Amino acid sequence: MTVDILLAKDAIRDLVLRYCRAIDRRDYAALPALYHDDATDDHSPMYSGSAQGYLEWLPSMLETMRVTSHMVQNHLIAVDGEQAEGEVTMVSYHLTEDEQGNEVEIIIGGRYLDRYELRAGEWRFSHRKIVMDWNQIQASTCQWDSPLVAGTPVGSRCASDPARDFFNLLTFAS
Repeated sequence: MTVDILLAKDAIRDLVLRYCRAIDRRDYAALPALYHDDATDDHSPMYSGSAQGYLEWLPSMLETMRVTSHMVQNHLIAVDGEQAEGEVTMVSYHLTEDEQGNEVEIIIGGRYLDRYELRAGEWRFSHRKIVMDWNQIQASTCQWDSPLVAGTPVGSRCASDPARDFFNLLTFAS
């Protein structure tokens, strides 16, 4: 394996992590820099089309969620020059409400099937497709007022997230 391939894989892994952070912190301004202008995104059946359209649609869906947490695990990457493919195993947690206003947890285990391209010295998504391998939908088990978590800072949107005041180098785009 060459140094160039190692550097490409590291840049691609960072790209995927920045996607997860931007989604979970609702840093919508950071997302366009992750996709090439002609990229596509397939989150069927909810959305399938241009990445630009996906990024325009995304806030309407995410704003229905109180919390999301996208966790990536195994990430297999194949690089061939300025093209690469990746299969990213993930678990995504969503806390939302049902029709009666009760908190519901939606946990999805699956994979991102990605195509990446290096253009102008930067790796970005050229196509992203989500595949669900399993899911769990249940009444929420969150206990926000438990003495075990009382006083622990709670994550939020990028504007009010505790990371905003903590980091100097890891900043938010919005």
